[in-house]
Amino acid sequence: MDMKVELGEIQEQFAQLIWEKEPIGSGELVKEAEGKFGWKKSTTYTVLRKLCEKGLFQNAEGVVSALVSKEAFDGAKSRQFVEENFKGSLPSFLAAFASGRKLSQKDVDEIQKMIDQYRN
Repeated sequence: MDMKVELGEIQEQFAQLIWEKEPIGSGELVKEAEGKFGWKKSTTYTVLRKLCEKGLFQNAEGVVSALVSKEAFDGAKSRQFVEENFKGSLPSFLAAFASGRKLSQKDVDEIQKMIDQYRN
């Protein structure tokens, strides 16, 4: 999924709340946002509308659900980070990430497993 991931910190926290609770009635979401963020109903609906406009969620018949899973969002965000900061080079990202630290054997094994899966 190629999507431009541009969420502010509050939008991302709210999106996380939706992913944890979905599908969730919009009234219940208002209560959750009031409890977690101290938001009024209008604030909740404003932020929800913006996330819906970005194509992440939908509010259909009073039920809020994801159009993009948390996993797909995280993947797109990670790909965007590598693209913007390492010119799309995963090896450059891994070299920078591993620089100055010792990778555990578990980390090395997991990376090798991913490489092996892509080779086959």
